[in-house]
Amino acid sequence: MPHVVVDPITRIEGHLRVEVDVNDAGTVTDALSSGTAWRGLELVMKNRDPRDAWAYIQRICGVCTTAHAVCSVRAVEDALGIAIPKNANYIRNIMAATLTVQDHIIHFYHLHALDWVSPVEALAADPTATANLQTSLLGAYRLPLTGPGMSTEAFEHDFPAATPQYFAAIKDRVQAIVASGQLGIFAAQWWDHPDYKILPPEVHLLAVAHYLEMLDKQREIITPHVVFGGKNPHPHYVVGGMPCAISLTDGNAPINTARLAIVDRAINMGRSLVNNFYIPDLIAIGNIYVRAGKVDGGGLAKSRVLSFGSYPLDSYTGTSNGNFFDNLLIRSNAVVENFALGVANTTVYPLTTADLTRNDALTEGVQHAWYEYPMSAKADLHPWEGITKDKYTGPKEGTGTMWQTLNENGKYSWLKTPKWRGRLCEVGPLAKYIVIYTKFMRGLLPEPTWAEKMMVDQINAVTGVLGVPAEVWMPTMVGRTACRALDAHLNAEINRFFFDKLIANLKTGDVQTVNNEKWFPDSWPKKCMGVGLYDAPRGALSHWVVIEDGKIANYQCIVPTTWNACPRDDAAGHGAYELAMMDTHVADSSKPLEIARVIRSFDPCMACATHLYNAKGEEINSFSTSHY
Repeated sequence: MPHVVVDPITRIEGHLRVEVDVNDAGTVTDALSSGTAWRGLELVMKNRDPRDAWAYIQRICGVCTTAHAVCSVRAVEDALGIAIPKNANYIRNIMAATLTVQDHIIHFYHLHALDWVSPVEALAADPTATANLQTSLLGAYRLPLTGPGMSTEAFEHDFPAATPQYFAAIKDRVQAIVASGQLGIFAAQWWDHPDYKILPPEVHLLAVAHYLEMLDKQREIITPHVVFGGKNPHPHYVVGGMPCAISLTDGNAPINTARLAIVDRAINMGRSLVNNFYIPDLIAIGNIYVRAGKVDGGGLAKSRVLSFGSYPLDSYTGTSNGNFFDNLLIRSNAVVENFALGVANTTVYPLTTADLTRNDALTEGVQHAWYEYPMSAKADLHPWEGITKDKYTGPKEGTGTMWQTLNENGKYSWLKTPKWRGRLCEVGPLAKYIVIYTKFMRGLLPEPTWAEKMMVDQINAVTGVLGVPAEVWMPTMVGRTACRALDAHLNAEINRFFFDKLIANLKTGDVQTVNNEKWFPDSWPKKCMGVGLYDAPRGALSHWVVIEDGKIANYQCIVPTTWNACPRDDAAGHGAYELAMMDTHVADSSKPLEIARVIRSFDPCMACATHLYNAKGEEINSFSTSHY
């Protein structure tokens, strides 16, 4: 039975190693997911000023920096009892929606696309047929805009080219790259894998063309971070609001009408890219894969998903008092079990304040992680009681610096294992969409918001195209990728929605962006605790802070990748990555494209180098893959 090792899987911050056992039928009988790097930022936070927490902790990641920053300020504001002004809430939501649109576009085109499409296959495409395909996709696969926003532009500036000349030029560029033998960003993939024959050559050429276009276009989407946060990555925040003064009348103000117009254009560009490129490309590829029977890779999504909910409509008084949950545009704060059995057979557990404050509801364990808890501590600890103490034990075979196989029966990852009421959950856009769809269909969303209605309309539209029920296509590898595209489509409209609310509020004369009533430590309690929640592009994110005598006494983060990539638990079972791999068929263990593809469907990192081992632990071959 081949033992396949993919290490590292990269392309975002951090490093990931996976190991799978594959039998002769291509069934994965066991899987292991290992986070192989640890920086200990929780320890860096100790004894620091909580007002500075956001600046340190957003260095967790250079991609989704604003996600950690906003979660951090929410945690501190929850602990100190600070309600931010309306404008600050709107701006934070705009920055969050901006990040989500850009992040998903980058993931689909630059981190995940080459798992589905091939520049080599594109060389067989007919440019005229590709141009005709582009026109037909725009007519068939653009989803209806059911959000409240209306474009302020006379016409869309960002529209896919659909001429034979354009696609002939792209084909010539790709041909030159392939002929040179130096594939660069297209290097070292298993281009002879049979899955690349599933799509017609014209789909390959169209997708490669858009891959190249998005390398430039995605940069423009993120400019709201520069306007409101001063820079990107790592834009600025402040406890109590946002650090940007606004005036609609003073041309010298940091945020004036000219800079608001820049934000307006960036938001409209994001909407155009999602509606005209991303959604049609995604549905075209996904439709062909689903109709070819590629509905594997669902794993934990079939049995249990978790979401926190998204986008406070207005300012709120806190998270741990429940007001955050009462004020959401997307009320996905719940756990849904058994979605694959159909909506009628699901169990829905609302995620409430009790789940935040009970010490046995949201916890982390270290049974198979390279950490240890004191003998006096419980096996699973609430984040406010969390302990970050390393205990590296090495691999099962190999040395501390040259692993062969990791110890699945012992400790094997630098990630802890998060649990909800003792159970493991998948998080991410797929989880959020499963929760909203289930709650809507079960009548658990009284007076759905426009965003919740849009999510259900999106799912129904895709279901109509694919011709299979939502419970069949959603909890799969394709469904996980598709829901990320739907989330980009939704967030592009959310961006417009909150920008319109910001402008309308500014026109009333309210230009306040920060509440500094509790800025000084002498106004704080001697000891307090807070939590910040955010459904980030990769899923449910939470930051937990304990403040004592004006300093951080404990800081813990449970991030989406911790939920999904965590090591197994002897009682609760495998995490989302491990179960997704075990739910994936592998055609050829010497070319484990399916394993890499299902892992990348979660939007983690891509492999820089892949090592394959046989059952005896001997190295068979080594493959290098592109990394940038």
